[in-house]
Amino acid sequence: MLQAHSFLWNYLWVVPNLLLILLGIVAWSRGIARRYPWFLAFCFLSAAGDLAAYLADIIPSVSPESFWLIFWANLVIESILKFLVLGEIFSLLLEPYPSVARMGKALVSGIGAVLVLVSSVIAGLGHGDNAHFLISGAHLLEQTVFIIESGLIIFLFGFVSHFHLSWDRFSFGILLGLGISSCEHLGTWAIVANASPSEQARTLFAFLNNATYHFSVLIWFYYLLVPGKITVRPGGPPQLTDTLAEWNRELERLLQQ
Repeated sequence: MLQAHSFLWNYLWVVPNLLLILLGIVAWSRGIARRYPWFLAFCFLSAAGDLAAYLADIIPSVSPESFWLIFWANLVIESILKFLVLGEIFSLLLEPYPSVARMGKALVSGIGAVLVLVSSVIAGLGHGDNAHFLISGAHLLEQTVFIIESGLIIFLFGFVSHFHLSWDRFSFGILLGLGISSCEHLGTWAIVANASPSEQARTLFAFLNNATYHFSVLIWFYYLLVPGKITVRPGGPPQLTDTLAEWNRELERLLQQ
């Protein structure tokens, strides 16, 4: 069962992505996609890329080099979309402060996307845990993306907690799912890169990665479909609210000059 290309292996590679496509369709039908266009794009494009990589893995006529090129393309696109989603959520959290929201969205999305592209170049030129640069570079890029993604998610949770902002239910669910997946992936890749595990252990880590991603998709479904009470904090302490309002006024003044 816990072998590469077993039934469970195929299930954990295919089913979460089919569910992600279904999630995008449900979000679109409920009108939620208007507030989360980048998350909708992530649902469809990330799932399509993973399924393309799966087909490249199981079709005998596809060469290993072609598989890893598909894997690379999907990894870069998926990573950029994740940072665009994080910027989107940051903007929604700061809706009462539009100038701060626009600036924060641009910084989180833009810096994240630039770091992904820079990391891609470094990964392609660097030396990793495999003699073939397509494989070692992909591993290096993946670890770098998880580090950046985890750091931004921790920052967003910390920012919301510090300023006592209100959580939108679906935004919280998206961040929770991404955070669980990125932290688990980062942990397993750190072990793979530094402990030199056996092939069997690497296969088990791959199962764990895919199972965690499956769990994250189910979390997104839960926060989309199951109604729940949203905790509203009407601005938090006055001094924190005044700080954000002041930032917003100063940014508006700079943009008008």
